[in-house]
Amino acid sequence: MSQKPIKPTESELEILQVLWQKGKATVREVHEELSRTKDSGYTTTLKLMQIMFEKGIVIRDDSNKTHIYQPNVTREKTQRHMVGKMIDTLFSGSSAQLVMQALGNSKASKQELDDIQRMLDDLKKQ
Repeated sequence: MSQKPIKPTESELEILQVLWQKGKATVREVHEELSRTKDSGYTTTLKLMQIMFEKGIVIRDDSNKTHIYQPNVTREKTQRHMVGKMIDTLFSGSSAQLVMQALGNSKASKQELDDIQRMLDDLKKQ
């Protein structure tokens, strides 16, 4: 996995979501998945994935005629980086403000609230 922080664009994140779900895929497979919810051309998907390869966001197996792409960054590392950036830029460094905003904007399930409470209890013990 890549060492320097990767800063994917919104479109690149959409492609990464597909690759994280599938593990690896061709441009055609990614494009078909994206086409379910978004109207974009195959060549746009191809170009984005080529750029992502050049940035090191994905790796590409080109040993066959059809290139197979895989994510070169983990979902967790990307989430951590993007949430950290969001806390710094939107919430003045306050993770508490982020959590309160997130919980205030969506209805968390009982299970999610229990998980959050367990995490808070664990953090208090440290």
